[in-house]
Amino acid sequence: MKSFPLPDDPLLFGASSLAGVTAIEPCGDRQVVMFCGEGDTRREVMTDFNPFILMTSALAAECPVETTDVNVMQGSFPLDRLLFFSGMAKFQEARRWLDSKCPQKQGDPMAPYVVIKDPVQQFLLQRGVTLFKGMAFGDVRRMQVDIECITTPGYDFCNAEREGDRIVAIAMADQTGWVEVLNGATLDERGLLERFVSIVRERDPDVIEGHNLYNFDLPYIATRAQRYRVALAIGRDGSEPVQRPSRFSAGERTVNYTRFDIYGRHVIDTMFLAQSYDVSHRSLDSYGLKSVAVHFGVAAPDRTYLAGGDISHVFASDPDRLVDYVRDDVTETRSVSDLLSRSSFAQAQMLPFSYQDIALRGNAVKIDALLLREYLRLGRSLPQPSVGRPFGGGYTDLFMEGLIRNVHHCDVRSLYPSLMLAHQLAPSTDAAGVFLCLLDTLRRFRLEAKAAMREAATGTEKMELDALQSTFKILINSFYGYLGFSQARFNDFDAADRITREGRELLTSMVMWLEEHGAKPVEIDTDGIYYVPPPETADPVRQDAFRKAFAMYLPTGIEIEFDGEYAAMFSYKMKNYALLQHDGEMIVKGAALKSRGLEPFQRDFMRRFLRLRLEGREKELPRLKEEFSSALTGRTLPISALAKSETLSDSLTVYVRKRDKEGAAKRAAYELALTAKREYRTGDQVAFYVTGTRKNVAIHESCKLAADWDPQHRDENVAYYLAKLDGLYEKLGGPAETSRQGELF
Repeated sequence: MKSFPLPDDPLLFGASSLAGVTAIEPCGDRQVVMFCGEGDTRREVMTDFNPFILMTSALAAECPVETTDVNVMQGSFPLDRLLFFSGMAKFQEARRWLDSKCPQKQGDPMAPYVVIKDPVQQFLLQRGVTLFKGMAFGDVRRMQVDIECITTPGYDFCNAEREGDRIVAIAMADQTGWVEVLNGATLDERGLLERFVSIVRERDPDVIEGHNLYNFDLPYIATRAQRYRVALAIGRDGSEPVQRPSRFSAGERTVNYTRFDIYGRHVIDTMFLAQSYDVSHRSLDSYGLKSVAVHFGVAAPDRTYLAGGDISHVFASDPDRLVDYVRDDVTETRSVSDLLSRSSFAQAQMLPFSYQDIALRGNAVKIDALLLREYLRLGRSLPQPSVGRPFGGGYTDLFMEGLIRNVHHCDVRSLYPSLMLAHQLAPSTDAAGVFLCLLDTLRRFRLEAKAAMREAATGTEKMELDALQSTFKILINSFYGYLGFSQARFNDFDAADRITREGRELLTSMVMWLEEHGAKPVEIDTDGIYYVPPPETADPVRQDAFRKAFAMYLPTGIEIEFDGEYAAMFSYKMKNYALLQHDGEMIVKGAALKSRGLEPFQRDFMRRFLRLRLEGREKELPRLKEEFSSALTGRTLPISALAKSETLSDSLTVYVRKRDKEGAAKRAAYELALTAKREYRTGDQVAFYVTGTRKNVAIHESCKLAADWDPQHRDENVAYYLAKLDGLYEKLGGPAETSRQGELF
């Protein structure tokens, strides 16, 4: 990996050749400290730092704050003065002046100035430094953390604010194979926390990792440490983490979380990495650790499994089993991180962000930072973004529904980037020509990384090069989205519109070619086509000839990849389908077929239904439905199969205000929490089920806490759950139908 020429191109990897930097932190008013890795040691290097603000010439002429230098940027764009300040105090003074002077607030892309608030990002932009340069992934010291807690009887989920819901195990591991579990059976909670802090300081990791680390483990540890007045001094300078509310977005999914910044270290949540992975792959059934580990094949066959509701009982009766469970959890987290965090590691060697920020930021923001760094290096003035407007989208279409046999998939490799390069489609404001140069450089380095991967001598080297080329691919495919991003400095909605128009025209012609040559298109989604090949291509030689003819048909610069053959496909609706691979594995894609809003028994029924249909066992579908109907009418399903869970994101006081004064709808979980004999707090999970005898009921009036369910006197609403099963069965198509119309949910 170290032989791969990462530092050779300042456009992509930054102009600085400084290697081994693992983290950067501001230090005082005028300096930053760089933590540099040299084998097993970490040393601190102090360097001076002058923060900057980019302004228009008119604004710069009026700035009353003393500067150390003013650079005049080349070009005709309005942002043409780069003002440097002697330290953060002067920088903040200039920011306050801008707030009073300009109607546009900081962060508004139309403001006549650009302020980078993060001093670390400023330093990286100025100096061309990137993290981990010259390092292999295995050189980074990564510590994984997982905790287990007991829950006060009567509640569904532990809450750090509740006195009795204490931590009873803390497991830690790292990339060397070391694992240690702190056992609450031999240490009280204060002792667990103090020992945890001590181990972090002793082992001195560059990165702390965990699954759901932001929204569970770290907030829980911090809250319990505060209860016992244990200083959570896990920063490299002995400081405690800084917490603030933040939001993470992956595709259409947005998650509120508590961000933790630990001095000199990075925090990586593998649950967020899994969500980012799923944006492009759409293959994960759940983002929970157990499901993700199984999906990636890193779950040990003999690992210990425990249900969340059993933790308290197992700790009281068999604490050694709980130790085994949390040890398996933390080692699975390490394995998941080994796979998913390599892309962020590779990006850290290129981008002017901290490693932690790279795992949290969107791709358009990353491309913007690459462009900004190069414009600053070239001393070029910057434009203001274009005002957003609607523009045409990609081509999606559904040609066949229901069950289809022998389905193949082809994908136009980087369709939009290929069109950009072939037709030189770039932002009109990119006077320096950086956009297409950067795109072409990324493509060239990806090809070189793929070639090096094929020749790699070791499995580790192959994995790192694969992560690198995959990272290039992700960034390459984001260039089109950047053009249509309203916050992007060099956005261009006209260019984005032209690219999608040419993409639609190309894909339409491809569909026509397939139909003219005897193939049957099933679905097309932006750059990929599912189709049934002509019957005569069952012979491998003829199939190869068919594919070569298809590829030859495409214009110069457009390449096609045939990347999937499936025994069957159940096409439900656009972007919602199930695939059966020839090895028997089933792939389900689309929110309608993977809805997390269903009760667990419905999700189980749906997966079994889809498998029977894909395997051609439709005659067994009525029996499957009867099995579930009998379980419901016979009241043999566990309450966990019927209950839904909801997290109380608002306090009960806030909910009542919204309900009574703002007209918000009543919600079952909150109504139950209000009338419960136990006290519920913000962050608690409430599991509930529906009671009654009629299928049409108001849920908030006919619900009950799952914790209050009595297996000796079952009162679940059989009619309600049977109606849900009937509706799902009908909308999926039933045994006799091969297609249907309408929405599933």
